[in-house]
Amino acid sequence: MTDARPTRREMLKLLGGAAAGWALPRGTAARRPPNVVLILTDDQGYADLGCYGARDFSTPNLDRMAAEGLRFRSYYVSQAVCSASRASLLTGCYAERVGIQGALGPSSRIGISDGEETIAQVLKKRGYAAAAFGKWHLGHRPASLPLRHGFDEYFGLPYSNDMWPRGYDGKPLPDGRKSAYPPLPLIDGERTVETIESLAQMDELTTRYTERAVRFIEANRKRPFFLYLAHSMPHTPLGVSDKFRGRSRQGPYGDVIMEIDWSAGRILDTLHRLGLDRETLVIFASDNGPWLNFGAHAGSVGPLREGKGTMWEGGARVPCLMRWPGRIPAGRVSDKIAASIDILPTLAEIAGAPLPDHPIDGLSLMPLLTGDGSAGPRDHFFFYYGRELQAVRRGRWKLHFPHSYRSYRGVEPGQNGMPGPLRPGRTGLELYDLEADIGETTGVAAAQPGVVRDLEALAEKARAELGDALTGRVGSGVRPPGQFQDTPPPVDGGRTFSL
Repeated sequence: MTDARPTRREMLKLLGGAAAGWALPRGTAARRPPNVVLILTDDQGYADLGCYGARDFSTPNLDRMAAEGLRFRSYYVSQAVCSASRASLLTGCYAERVGIQGALGPSSRIGISDGEETIAQVLKKRGYAAAAFGKWHLGHRPASLPLRHGFDEYFGLPYSNDMWPRGYDGKPLPDGRKSAYPPLPLIDGERTVETIESLAQMDELTTRYTERAVRFIEANRKRPFFLYLAHSMPHTPLGVSDKFRGRSRQGPYGDVIMEIDWSAGRILDTLHRLGLDRETLVIFASDNGPWLNFGAHAGSVGPLREGKGTMWEGGARVPCLMRWPGRIPAGRVSDKIAASIDILPTLAEIAGAPLPDHPIDGLSLMPLLTGDGSAGPRDHFFFYYGRELQAVRRGRWKLHFPHSYRSYRGVEPGQNGMPGPLRPGRTGLELYDLEADIGETTGVAAAQPGVVRDLEALAEKARAELGDALTGRVGSGVRPPGQFQDTPPPVDGGRTFSL
Protein backbone atom coordinates (compact mmCIF):
# COMPACT_ATOMS: atom_id res chain seq x y z
CA MET A 1 0.00 0.00 0.00
CA THR A 2 1.40 3.38 -0.99
CA ASP A 3 1.92 5.86 1.84
CA ALA A 4 0.16 9.04 0.69
CA ARG A 5 1.29 11.17 3.62
CA PRO A 6 3.49 14.16 2.75
CA THR A 7 7.24 13.82 3.13
CA ARG A 8 9.03 15.81 5.83
CA ARG A 9 10.40 18.12 3.11
CA GLU A 10 6.87 18.74 1.84
CA MET A 11 5.65 19.29 5.39
CA LEU A 12 8.28 21.93 6.11
CA LYS A 13 7.50 23.69 2.86
CA LEU A 14 3.82 23.72 3.76
CA LEU A 15 4.48 25.10 7.22
CA GLY A 16 6.67 27.90 5.89
CA GLY A 17 9.79 25.81 6.35
CA ALA A 18 13.37 26.92 6.38
CA ALA A 19 14.45 28.90 3.37
CA ALA A 20 17.81 28.10 1.88
CA GLY A 21 20.68 30.35 2.92
CA TRP A 22 21.27 33.31 0.61
CA ALA A 23 24.08 32.85 -1.89
CA LEU A 24 26.15 36.04 -1.86
CA PRO A 25 26.74 37.53 -5.30
CA ARG A 26 30.29 37.28 -6.63
CA GLY A 27 32.53 39.96 -5.19
CA THR A 28 30.35 40.64 -2.12
CA ALA A 29 31.52 37.88 0.22
CA ALA A 30 34.02 40.14 1.98
CA ARG A 31 31.67 43.10 2.14
CA ARG A 32 30.40 44.08 5.57
CA PRO A 33 26.91 42.66 6.18
CA PRO A 34 24.20 45.21 7.02
CA ASN A 35 23.41 46.17 10.60
CA VAL A 36 20.04 45.22 12.07
CA VAL A 37 18.01 47.10 14.68
CA LEU A 38 14.90 45.27 15.90
CA ILE A 39 12.62 47.39 18.11
CA LEU A 40 9.82 45.50 19.88
CA THR A 41 7.08 46.98 22.03
CA ASP A 42 4.88 45.18 24.53
CA ASP A 43 1.06 45.13 24.14
CA GLN A 44 0.95 47.91 21.53
CA GLY A 45 -2.18 47.76 19.41
CA TYR A 46 -2.55 47.72 15.64
CA ALA A 47 -3.92 51.27 15.59
CA ASP A 48 -1.35 52.77 18.00
CA LEU A 49 0.83 54.61 15.49
CA GLY A 50 -0.05 57.70 13.49
CA CYS A 51 0.55 55.83 10.23
CA TYR A 52 -1.99 53.21 11.34
CA GLY A 53 -4.62 55.77 12.33
CA ALA A 54 -3.77 56.71 15.92
CA ARG A 55 -5.47 59.77 17.34
CA ASP A 56 -4.77 62.02 20.35
CA PHE A 57 -1.02 61.37 20.28
CA SER A 58 1.65 61.71 17.63
CA THR A 59 4.42 59.37 16.46
CA PRO A 60 6.46 61.47 14.00
CA ASN A 61 9.61 59.33 14.07
CA LEU A 62 7.82 56.05 13.45
CA ASP A 63 5.63 57.70 10.82
CA ARG A 64 8.86 58.81 9.15
CA MET A 65 10.07 55.21 9.23
CA ALA A 66 6.90 54.21 7.39
CA ALA A 67 7.27 57.04 4.86
CA GLU A 68 10.88 56.07 4.20
CA GLY A 69 10.28 52.32 4.13
CA LEU A 70 7.64 49.60 4.22
CA ARG A 71 4.47 49.38 6.32
CA PHE A 72 2.82 45.99 6.76
CA ARG A 73 -0.94 45.70 7.13
CA SER A 74 -1.11 41.91 7.61
CA TYR A 75 1.80 41.19 9.95
CA TYR A 76 1.11 38.56 12.61
CA VAL A 77 2.67 37.30 15.82
CA SER A 78 2.62 33.55 16.43
CA GLN A 79 0.70 33.92 19.70
CA ALA A 80 -0.90 36.94 21.31
CA VAL A 81 0.99 36.57 24.58
CA CYS A 82 4.47 37.61 25.69
CA SER A 83 6.84 34.65 26.00
CA ALA A 84 5.36 32.57 23.20
CA SER A 85 5.48 35.58 20.87
CA ARG A 86 9.10 36.40 21.70
CA ALA A 87 10.22 32.79 21.38
CA SER A 88 8.81 32.73 17.85
CA LEU A 89 10.36 36.05 16.91
CA LEU A 90 13.86 35.06 18.00
CA THR A 91 13.82 31.45 16.71
CA GLY A 92 11.78 31.71 13.49
CA CYS A 93 9.45 28.97 14.76
CA TYR A 94 5.88 28.67 15.88
CA ALA A 95 5.88 28.64 19.68
CA GLU A 96 4.50 25.08 19.59
CA ARG A 97 7.66 23.87 17.89
CA VAL A 98 10.00 25.28 20.56
CA GLY A 99 7.84 24.42 23.57
CA ILE A 100 7.29 27.93 24.93
CA GLN A 101 3.72 28.83 25.87
CA GLY A 102 2.04 31.74 27.62
CA ALA A 103 3.98 34.24 29.72
CA LEU A 104 6.78 32.79 31.85
CA GLY A 105 6.66 34.17 35.38
CA PRO A 106 9.14 34.47 38.27
CA SER A 107 8.41 30.91 39.43
CA SER A 108 8.83 29.35 35.99
CA ARG A 109 11.50 26.67 35.63
CA ILE A 110 11.61 26.58 31.85
CA GLY A 111 13.04 28.89 29.22
CA ILE A 112 14.41 28.90 25.72
CA SER A 113 16.34 25.70 25.06
CA ASP A 114 20.07 25.55 24.41
CA GLY A 115 19.17 23.56 21.33
CA GLU A 116 17.44 26.51 19.66
CA GLU A 117 19.26 29.14 17.60
CA THR A 118 18.25 32.75 18.09
CA ILE A 119 18.64 35.55 15.58
CA ALA A 120 21.76 36.61 17.49
CA GLN A 121 23.32 33.17 17.14
CA VAL A 122 22.53 33.03 13.43
CA LEU A 123 24.10 36.45 12.83
CA LYS A 124 27.14 35.56 14.94
CA LYS A 125 28.16 33.26 12.08
CA ARG A 126 28.80 36.44 10.08
CA GLY A 127 30.73 38.25 12.80
CA TYR A 128 27.96 40.38 14.30
CA ALA A 129 28.11 42.07 17.68
CA ALA A 130 24.74 41.53 19.40
CA ALA A 131 22.95 43.19 22.29
CA ALA A 132 19.53 42.85 23.89
CA PHE A 133 18.17 45.72 25.96
CA GLY A 134 14.78 45.66 27.67
CA LYS A 135 12.34 42.87 28.38
CA TRP A 136 13.59 39.31 27.73
CA HIS A 137 10.84 36.97 28.98
CA LEU A 138 12.32 33.70 27.72
CA GLY A 139 13.47 32.45 31.11
CA HIS A 140 15.17 34.29 33.96
CA ARG A 141 17.67 31.68 35.14
CA PRO A 142 21.23 32.42 33.99
CA ALA A 143 21.18 29.54 31.50
CA SER A 144 18.22 31.08 29.69
CA LEU A 145 19.31 34.73 29.71
CA PRO A 146 20.52 36.48 26.52
CA LEU A 147 24.27 36.05 27.07
CA ARG A 148 23.80 32.27 26.78
CA HIS A 149 21.90 32.69 23.49
CA GLY A 150 24.20 34.69 21.25
CA PHE A 151 24.08 38.17 22.77
CA ASP A 152 27.20 39.99 23.97
CA GLU A 153 25.33 42.46 26.17
CA TYR A 154 22.06 42.46 28.08
CA PHE A 155 20.39 45.06 30.26
CA GLY A 156 16.74 44.88 31.28
CA LEU A 157 13.95 43.06 33.08
CA PRO A 158 13.74 39.28 32.67
CA TYR A 159 9.95 39.29 32.44
CA SER A 160 6.94 41.63 32.41
CA ASN A 161 6.92 44.68 34.64
CA ASP A 162 3.79 43.45 36.45
CA MET A 163 5.30 40.08 37.44
CA TRP A 164 6.14 40.37 41.08
CA PRO A 165 8.49 37.76 42.57
CA ARG A 166 6.75 35.13 44.65
CA GLY A 167 6.54 35.71 48.36
CA TYR A 168 5.86 39.45 48.20
CA ASP A 169 3.08 40.24 50.67
CA GLY A 170 2.79 44.02 50.35
CA LYS A 171 4.48 44.72 53.70
CA PRO A 172 6.85 47.70 54.11
CA LEU A 173 10.42 47.16 53.00
CA PRO A 174 13.00 46.49 55.76
CA ASP A 175 14.11 50.13 55.93
CA GLY A 176 10.52 51.27 56.44
CA ARG A 177 9.96 52.64 52.94
CA LYS A 178 6.67 51.86 51.28
CA SER A 179 6.99 50.33 47.83
CA ALA A 180 4.45 51.21 45.17
CA TYR A 181 5.26 47.91 43.49
CA PRO A 182 7.19 44.84 44.61
CA PRO A 183 10.84 44.73 43.53
CA LEU A 184 11.72 43.59 40.03
CA PRO A 185 15.26 42.48 39.08
CA LEU A 186 17.05 44.81 36.66
CA ILE A 187 19.78 42.64 35.16
CA ASP A 188 23.03 43.69 33.53
CA GLY A 189 24.64 40.72 31.82
CA GLU A 190 23.67 37.97 34.26
CA ARG A 191 23.72 39.96 37.49
CA THR A 192 20.86 41.75 39.18
CA VAL A 193 22.35 45.20 39.66
CA GLU A 194 19.25 47.01 40.87
CA THR A 195 15.71 46.29 41.98
CA ILE A 196 12.82 48.26 40.53
CA GLU A 197 10.72 49.09 43.58
CA SER A 198 8.73 52.15 42.57
CA LEU A 199 6.87 53.73 39.72
CA ALA A 200 9.50 56.48 39.64
CA GLN A 201 12.10 53.87 38.65
CA MET A 202 9.74 52.31 36.13
CA ASP A 203 9.20 55.74 34.59
CA GLU A 204 12.85 55.77 33.48
CA LEU A 205 13.01 52.34 31.84
CA THR A 206 12.33 53.50 28.26
CA THR A 207 15.02 56.17 28.51
CA ARG A 208 17.54 53.86 30.15
CA TYR A 209 17.08 51.15 27.54
CA THR A 210 17.40 53.72 24.78
CA GLU A 211 20.58 55.32 26.07
CA ARG A 212 22.18 51.90 26.47
CA ALA A 213 21.17 51.08 22.88
CA VAL A 214 22.74 54.28 21.57
CA ARG A 215 26.01 53.52 23.33
CA PHE A 216 26.03 50.04 21.81
CA ILE A 217 25.60 51.43 18.29
CA GLU A 218 28.37 53.96 18.85
CA ALA A 219 30.74 51.32 20.22
CA ASN A 220 30.12 48.92 17.33
CA ARG A 221 29.77 51.29 14.40
CA LYS A 222 32.81 49.81 12.63
CA ARG A 223 31.51 46.23 12.61
CA PRO A 224 28.14 44.65 11.78
CA PHE A 225 25.79 44.68 14.75
CA PHE A 226 22.40 43.34 15.80
CA LEU A 227 20.50 45.45 18.33
CA TYR A 228 17.36 43.97 19.91
CA LEU A 229 15.61 46.80 21.78
CA ALA A 230 12.59 45.23 23.52
CA HIS A 231 10.73 47.89 25.46
CA SER A 232 8.84 47.00 28.64
CA MET A 233 6.18 49.51 27.61
CA PRO A 234 3.31 50.00 26.98
CA HIS A 235 2.61 46.94 29.15
CA THR A 236 0.91 47.97 32.40
CA PRO A 237 1.77 49.42 34.85
CA LEU A 238 2.61 52.28 32.54
CA GLY A 239 5.83 54.18 33.12
CA VAL A 240 6.77 57.42 31.38
CA SER A 241 9.50 59.97 32.07
CA ASP A 242 8.87 63.58 33.02
CA LYS A 243 9.79 64.75 29.53
CA PHE A 244 6.66 63.05 28.11
CA ARG A 245 4.23 62.95 31.03
CA GLY A 246 1.09 64.88 30.13
CA ARG A 247 2.15 65.45 26.52
CA SER A 248 -0.68 63.59 24.77
CA ARG A 249 -4.41 64.20 24.65
CA GLN A 250 -4.99 60.49 25.18
CA GLY A 251 -3.51 60.37 28.67
CA PRO A 252 -0.78 58.14 30.16
CA TYR A 253 -0.95 55.54 27.38
CA GLY A 254 -0.45 58.18 24.70
CA ASP A 255 2.42 59.68 26.70
CA VAL A 256 4.12 56.27 26.80
CA ILE A 257 3.77 55.74 23.05
CA MET A 258 5.17 59.21 22.39
CA GLU A 259 8.22 58.33 24.47
CA ILE A 260 8.65 55.07 22.53
CA ASP A 261 8.50 57.16 19.35
CA TRP A 262 11.19 59.43 20.81
CA SER A 263 13.28 56.32 21.48
CA ALA A 264 12.95 55.20 17.87
CA GLY A 265 13.94 58.73 16.81
CA ARG A 266 17.07 58.56 18.96
CA ILE A 267 18.06 55.33 17.22
CA LEU A 268 17.41 56.76 13.74
CA ASP A 269 19.28 59.96 14.56
CA THR A 270 22.26 57.99 15.87
CA LEU A 271 22.42 55.92 12.69
CA HIS A 272 22.30 59.08 10.60
CA ARG A 273 24.95 60.84 12.71
CA LEU A 274 27.31 57.90 12.31
CA GLY A 275 26.67 57.53 8.58
CA LEU A 276 25.01 54.13 9.02
CA ASP A 277 21.56 54.82 7.53
CA ARG A 278 22.07 52.93 4.31
CA GLU A 279 23.90 50.10 6.06
CA THR A 280 21.14 49.38 8.58
CA LEU A 281 17.76 47.64 8.42
CA VAL A 282 15.49 48.95 11.18
CA ILE A 283 12.41 46.93 12.12
CA PHE A 284 9.65 48.08 14.47
CA ALA A 285 6.83 45.81 15.68
CA SER A 286 4.73 44.87 18.71
CA ASP A 287 4.68 41.48 20.46
CA ASN A 288 0.87 41.23 20.49
CA GLY A 289 -2.27 43.32 20.57
CA PRO A 290 -3.45 45.50 23.48
CA TRP A 291 -4.75 44.41 26.87
CA LEU A 292 -8.13 46.00 26.30
CA ASN A 293 -9.64 45.49 29.76
CA PHE A 294 -7.20 48.13 31.07
CA GLY A 295 -9.28 50.78 29.33
CA ALA A 296 -7.46 54.09 28.90
CA HIS A 297 -4.21 52.40 29.97
CA ALA A 298 -4.42 50.10 26.94
CA GLY A 299 -4.10 50.66 23.23
CA SER A 300 -6.43 50.41 20.27
CA VAL A 301 -7.07 47.68 17.70
CA GLY A 302 -8.87 50.06 15.35
CA PRO A 303 -11.31 48.02 13.22
CA LEU A 304 -10.03 44.64 14.43
CA ARG A 305 -11.79 42.21 16.78
CA GLU A 306 -10.72 41.51 20.39
CA GLY A 307 -7.15 41.95 21.71
CA LYS A 308 -4.28 40.39 23.63
CA GLY A 309 -4.79 36.79 24.66
CA THR A 310 -6.94 35.94 21.64
CA MET A 311 -6.13 34.93 18.08
CA TRP A 312 -8.79 37.13 16.61
CA GLU A 313 -7.19 39.81 14.45
CA GLY A 314 -6.93 42.32 17.31
CA GLY A 315 -4.70 39.98 19.28
CA ALA A 316 -2.49 38.59 16.53
CA ARG A 317 -2.24 41.38 13.91
CA VAL A 318 0.17 44.13 14.98
CA PRO A 319 1.94 47.13 13.47
CA CYS A 320 5.22 46.43 11.69
CA LEU A 321 7.55 48.85 9.89
CA MET A 322 10.82 48.19 8.07
CA ARG A 323 13.25 50.86 6.88
CA TRP A 324 16.44 50.28 4.88
CA PRO A 325 17.37 53.27 2.71
CA GLY A 326 18.60 52.27 -0.72
CA ARG A 327 17.22 48.74 -0.40
CA ILE A 328 13.56 49.08 0.65
CA PRO A 329 11.69 51.53 -1.59
CA ALA A 330 10.17 54.43 0.34
CA GLY A 331 6.48 54.78 1.05
CA ARG A 332 5.46 51.22 0.33
CA VAL A 333 2.50 49.46 1.97
CA SER A 334 2.04 45.69 1.86
CA ASP A 335 -1.13 43.67 2.44
CA LYS A 336 0.73 40.38 1.96
CA ILE A 337 0.75 37.99 4.89
CA ALA A 338 3.95 38.27 6.94
CA ALA A 339 4.81 37.11 10.44
CA SER A 340 7.27 37.41 13.28
CA ILE A 341 8.54 33.90 12.48
CA ASP A 342 9.77 35.31 9.15
CA ILE A 343 12.23 37.76 10.72
CA LEU A 344 15.01 35.23 11.43
CA PRO A 345 15.22 33.79 7.89
CA THR A 346 14.97 37.30 6.44
CA LEU A 347 17.93 38.50 8.50
CA ALA A 348 19.89 35.35 7.74
CA GLU A 349 19.44 36.03 4.03
CA ILE A 350 20.50 39.66 4.15
CA ALA A 351 23.55 38.76 6.26
CA GLY A 352 24.49 35.76 4.14
CA ALA A 353 24.33 33.51 7.20
CA PRO A 354 23.26 29.84 7.17
CA LEU A 355 19.96 28.94 8.78
CA PRO A 356 19.75 26.61 11.79
CA ASP A 357 20.20 22.92 11.06
CA HIS A 358 16.86 22.06 12.67
CA PRO A 359 13.46 22.83 11.10
CA ILE A 360 12.08 26.34 11.39
CA ASP A 361 8.77 27.73 10.16
CA GLY A 362 9.67 31.18 8.86
CA LEU A 363 10.19 32.33 5.28
CA SER A 364 12.45 35.12 4.09
CA LEU A 365 10.59 38.34 3.35
CA MET A 366 13.28 39.63 1.01
CA PRO A 367 10.98 39.44 -2.06
CA LEU A 368 8.64 41.84 -0.24
CA LEU A 369 11.42 44.12 0.99
CA THR A 370 13.52 44.64 -2.12
CA GLY A 371 11.25 43.42 -4.91
CA ASP A 372 8.09 44.96 -6.25
CA GLY A 373 6.04 43.37 -3.48
CA SER A 374 3.52 41.84 -5.86
CA ALA A 375 4.11 38.31 -4.61
CA GLY A 376 4.81 37.57 -0.97
CA PRO A 377 6.58 34.38 0.12
CA ARG A 378 3.83 33.38 2.58
CA ASP A 379 0.30 32.43 1.48
CA HIS A 380 -0.93 30.98 4.77
CA PHE A 381 -0.52 31.28 8.53
CA PHE A 382 -1.56 29.14 11.51
CA PHE A 383 -3.08 30.80 14.59
CA TYR A 384 -2.16 28.83 17.70
CA TYR A 385 -2.86 29.79 21.29
CA GLY A 386 -1.92 27.64 24.27
CA ARG A 387 -1.23 24.62 22.04
CA GLU A 388 -4.65 24.98 20.41
CA LEU A 389 -4.85 25.47 16.65
CA GLN A 390 -7.61 28.06 16.78
CA ALA A 391 -7.57 29.36 13.20
CA VAL A 392 -5.81 29.27 9.85
CA ARG A 393 -5.55 31.94 7.17
CA ARG A 394 -4.83 31.49 3.48
CA GLY A 395 -5.06 34.54 1.26
CA ARG A 396 -8.20 36.48 2.06
CA TRP A 397 -9.84 33.64 4.03
CA LYS A 398 -9.53 32.95 7.74
CA LEU A 399 -11.17 29.87 9.26
CA HIS A 400 -11.72 29.71 13.03
CA PHE A 401 -12.12 26.28 14.57
CA PRO A 402 -14.51 25.81 17.52
CA HIS A 403 -12.78 27.09 20.63
CA SER A 404 -13.25 29.13 23.79
CA TYR A 405 -11.44 32.42 24.37
CA ARG A 406 -11.42 35.36 26.73
CA SER A 407 -13.45 38.24 25.41
CA TYR A 408 -13.35 41.97 26.05
CA ARG A 409 -16.76 42.54 24.48
CA GLY A 410 -19.72 43.67 26.53
CA VAL A 411 -17.80 44.41 29.74
CA GLU A 412 -16.69 47.70 31.26
CA PRO A 413 -12.91 48.19 31.10
CA GLY A 414 -10.93 49.12 34.19
CA GLN A 415 -10.00 52.63 35.24
CA ASN A 416 -6.82 54.31 36.50
CA GLY A 417 -4.50 51.47 35.56
CA MET A 418 -6.62 48.69 37.02
CA PRO A 419 -7.99 45.84 34.88
CA GLY A 420 -11.65 45.36 34.20
CA PRO A 421 -13.38 42.00 33.94
CA LEU A 422 -13.26 39.59 31.05
CA ARG A 423 -16.04 37.33 29.87
CA PRO A 424 -15.87 33.90 28.29
CA GLY A 425 -16.25 33.78 24.52
CA ARG A 426 -17.00 30.84 22.30
CA THR A 427 -16.92 30.43 18.54
CA GLY A 428 -17.94 27.59 16.30
CA LEU A 429 -16.50 26.79 12.88
CA GLU A 430 -16.50 30.24 11.27
CA LEU A 431 -15.04 31.49 8.00
CA TYR A 432 -14.29 35.18 7.43
CA ASP A 433 -13.31 37.12 4.32
CA LEU A 434 -10.66 39.47 5.70
CA GLU A 435 -10.53 41.58 2.55
CA ALA A 436 -14.21 42.46 2.90
CA ASP A 437 -14.56 42.04 6.67
CA ILE A 438 -11.35 42.85 8.55
CA GLY A 439 -13.32 43.00 11.80
CA GLU A 440 -14.41 39.34 11.58
CA THR A 441 -18.05 40.24 12.05
CA THR A 442 -19.90 38.08 9.51
CA GLY A 443 -19.24 34.38 9.03
CA VAL A 444 -19.53 33.05 5.47
CA ALA A 445 -18.77 29.35 5.97
CA ALA A 446 -22.16 28.22 4.59
CA ALA A 447 -21.57 30.13 1.35
CA GLN A 448 -17.98 28.85 0.89
CA PRO A 449 -17.93 25.10 1.67
CA GLY A 450 -15.01 24.49 -0.70
CA VAL A 451 -12.85 27.08 1.06
CA VAL A 452 -13.73 25.54 4.42
CA ARG A 453 -12.69 22.08 3.21
CA ASP A 454 -9.41 23.38 1.84
CA LEU A 455 -8.51 25.20 5.04
CA GLU A 456 -9.48 22.20 7.17
CA ALA A 457 -7.12 20.05 5.10
CA LEU A 458 -4.35 22.62 5.53
CA ALA A 459 -4.92 22.59 9.29
CA GLU A 460 -4.51 18.80 9.38
CA LYS A 461 -0.98 19.16 8.06
CA ALA A 462 -0.18 21.60 10.88
CA ARG A 463 -1.68 19.29 13.50
CA ALA A 464 0.52 16.43 12.34
CA GLU A 465 3.69 18.52 12.67
CA LEU A 466 2.91 20.89 15.57
CA GLY A 467 0.03 19.22 17.40
CA ASP A 468 -3.32 20.60 18.51
CA ALA A 469 -4.78 20.44 22.01
CA LEU A 470 -8.30 21.02 20.62
CA THR A 471 -8.21 17.70 18.78
CA GLY A 472 -5.83 15.84 21.07
CA ARG A 473 -3.06 15.69 18.49
CA VAL A 474 0.63 15.44 19.39
CA GLY A 475 2.94 16.97 16.79
CA SER A 476 5.90 15.04 15.42
CA GLY A 477 8.03 18.19 15.08
CA VAL A 478 7.72 19.61 18.61
CA ARG A 479 10.94 20.26 20.56
CA PRO A 480 11.11 20.62 24.38
CA PRO A 481 11.95 23.91 26.10
CA GLY A 482 14.95 24.33 28.36
CA GLN A 483 14.52 22.96 31.88
CA PHE A 484 16.32 24.84 34.65
CA GLN A 485 16.99 24.50 38.35
CA ASP A 486 15.62 27.06 40.77
CA THR A 487 18.78 29.22 40.85
CA PRO A 488 18.13 32.96 40.50
CA PRO A 489 20.65 35.39 39.03
CA PRO A 490 23.24 36.61 41.57
CA VAL A 491 22.90 40.09 43.02
CA ASP A 492 25.66 42.70 43.21
CA GLY A 493 26.52 44.49 46.43
CA GLY A 494 25.81 41.56 48.74
CA ARG A 495 22.04 42.09 48.60
CA THR A 496 19.75 39.10 48.20
CA PHE A 497 16.89 38.81 45.79
CA SER A 498 14.86 35.62 45.87
CA LEU A 499 12.92 34.69 42.77
